[in-house]
Amino acid sequence: MYCVLFKSQLNNPDDPNYEKMAEKMLALAQQQPGVIDFAHYLSADSDSRMSIIHFESEEAISAWKNNVKHQVAQKLGKEKWYKSYQVEICDVLRSYGND
Repeated sequence: MYCVLFKSQLNNPDDPNYEKMAEKMLALAQQQPGVIDFAHYLSADSDSRMSIIHFESEEAISAWKNNVKHQVAQKLGKEKWYKSYQVEICDVLRSYGND
């Protein structure tokens, strides 16, 4: 299992177009083959965000990165919405809990 962490800071946290696109990407990711789960979190200041996506394989990560609708969102993010962003791709060595 792999985990992609997407950290970002927005130029304008109140932009309704960003929120609409984020909702579309969440729905799209949930339908993407190889995606296990997708979560999105806001910091207390609402300027910083983090998405955590678990994937079955590196191929599934590549397929998500190359998804045409996701590429449109990435382009808009880089051009309009993100003050900064960081992507980290992690190999999950262990995962455990009580659920």
